[in-house]
Amino acid sequence: MVQNIVKGYKALIHEANETVKTLNVEECQSLLKNEDHIFIDLRDFRELQREGKIPGAFSCPRGMLEFWIDQESPYHKAIFNQDKTYVFYCASAWRSALSAKTASEMGLAPVCHIAGGFTAWKKNGYEIETLD
Repeated sequence: MVQNIVKGYKALIHEANETVKTLNVEECQSLLKNEDHIFIDLRDFRELQREGKIPGAFSCPRGMLEFWIDQESPYHKAIFNQDKTYVFYCASAWRSALSAKTASEMGLAPVCHIAGGFTAWKKNGYEIETLD
């Protein structure tokens, strides 16, 4: 049986980018030490081990996001209870666009994501925190 996709990933990402604020890496670099912003790395642990992460970013694998945000979930993480701006990122800004949109729909605010993701961060030569 052939599955008929009604809306593909490109359309979903486009819709997310239409509704969610996107910051460039230069803006994010200037916000890195701003205590009013929390950087959320959505990549899986293997990506973090291989490439590192933005210094101080909180690791939240994409598959756990909704469970960690929802206060009624047994998996809820208190980091998502703060009155701060959440800056999502992944490798190339696809997962982060979708995640920021979902987080916003769940009531987390304000949220945004990084254009170009961690790839753009590295390309600009910004500091990277490595994992042991």
